[in-house]
Amino acid sequence: MFKPLHNYVLLERVEEENKTAGGIIIPDTAREKPSRGRVIAVGDGAIDGAARIPMTVKTGDMVLFAKWASSANDVKIDGADYVLIKETDILGIL
Repeated sequence: MFKPLHNYVLLERVEEENKTAGGIIIPDTAREKPSRGRVIAVGDGAIDGAARIPMTVKTGDMVLFAKWASSANDVKIDGADYVLIKETDILGIL
């Protein structure tokens, strides 16, 4: 399996509901990429001088991340689509 380095986190996007509260179905072409994800793997943490900063998120956490994160990279591993992102672009744990 893939092991991110430093403060990177490997996420699997979680699809959001394709229906509005009023029951209107949103077509695939009009939907945005989901900003929720499940943590698949985490790095060991960033290095600050001689100390390592521990990661806040752990494997299995559901997180909300910035839609336009500068560090977000779409990657394909073993045929599956993932997002590789820095922990600092994660907004919170759900």
